[in-house]
Amino acid sequence: MARKQSDYLAALLAEDEETQAPAAPAVIDNTPAARPSGLAEAPAPAPRAQPDPAPASSPPAQQPRASAPGLGPLRGTTLLNRESALARVASGEVRQVTQLLLDPARVRVWAGNARSYAHLSEESCRELIDSIIAEGGQKVPAVVRRLEGDPAYDYEVIAGTRRHWSIAWLRANSYPQFQFLAQVAQLDDEAAFRLADLENRARKDVSDLERARNYALALKDHYGNHLTRMAERLKLSKGWLSKMLRVATIPDAVVAAFASPADVQLKPGYALAQALDDRNAQAAILKEAKQLAREQDAARSTGRPTVPAADVLKRLLAAPTAGNSTAGPLFVWEAPASGRRAVSVLSAGRQGVTLKLHNGTGATTEDLIEGVRAALEALEAQGKGMQR
Repeated sequence: MARKQSDYLAALLAEDEETQAPAAPAVIDNTPAARPSGLAEAPAPAPRAQPDPAPASSPPAQQPRASAPGLGPLRGTTLLNRESALARVASGEVRQVTQLLLDPARVRVWAGNARSYAHLSEESCRELIDSIIAEGGQKVPAVVRRLEGDPAYDYEVIAGTRRHWSIAWLRANSYPQFQFLAQVAQLDDEAAFRLADLENRARKDVSDLERARNYALALKDHYGNHLTRMAERLKLSKGWLSKMLRVATIPDAVVAAFASPADVQLKPGYALAQALDDRNAQAAILKEAKQLAREQDAARSTGRPTVPAADVLKRLLAAPTAGNSTAGPLFVWEAPASGRRAVSVLSAGRQGVTLKLHNGTGATTEDLIEGVRAALEALEAQGKGMQR
């Protein structure tokens, strides 16, 4: 066992000894006969004889040569506890954890973390900042790993980005005594990603868009673009992960339409990503997104409320059909018996064709089937058919 580990745990257990009693040091028998147990146990002061827990073959030399009167059992128990703790470290059951107090300026944030460091602010970290001040420092350590060959930084943060930002802010704002508490770990990039992801899942302030883009990068960097393998390693539903990766494809120009990237959540974001797959719809959505971005900037500059996320999403999704309200349907088929409109094509794109079958036209089922066939043939002639 390394001497540092032994000294570290011995010091921890020595604190227990000091709080129990100022016992005189017990003498440990280091003869070969005493080494199976490794430690001496003082005899109990009670007059009634106690059964000897040692095997019958153990020689009398296992007893200490001297002990403090009345404190032998206490001292012996403490030494046995120490031996037990050291044995657990040696066996691998217990691992020594290294925690350091670091200057945050010498620590960078790992690029593989989902949280956007640039979007952190005093407002978003206010609760954590107040907690650190009230407690006289950071109590929960971050997880970092050591860097080699970087003259500007010694460590990088794997988990604990907000803690790093908050300590750095406090040191720059009247609290220079605070230091960044961190636990050092040896992790490869894939293990670091999984650790950071587990922490971020419990954080409500990590947006779905941030996580989605983080997953998209990790899929390529750590899992060779194998979705199933990534889902298994992260213990996530393959379907859910697939939707997150679709959200990651939303371009920055569309994200700028929202007041904050945090407004892009999974369910509405997935619908928006699907709409952007249609090339015809994409141009209209991008045009509306630019208009919304201008409105959001104007609202911020004048202190007015920004456009809510629900309204932004509604306008973006409606953009592809906004100019078609007066143009009418793409194709109309009339019932032979009445001459009334029986089948209409409302839209056609990569996601599919939207048909409307009208009531009260006198058309039979066979008539409607013929009308749908005629509509599909007309779309095919226009280059908008189902075979694209």
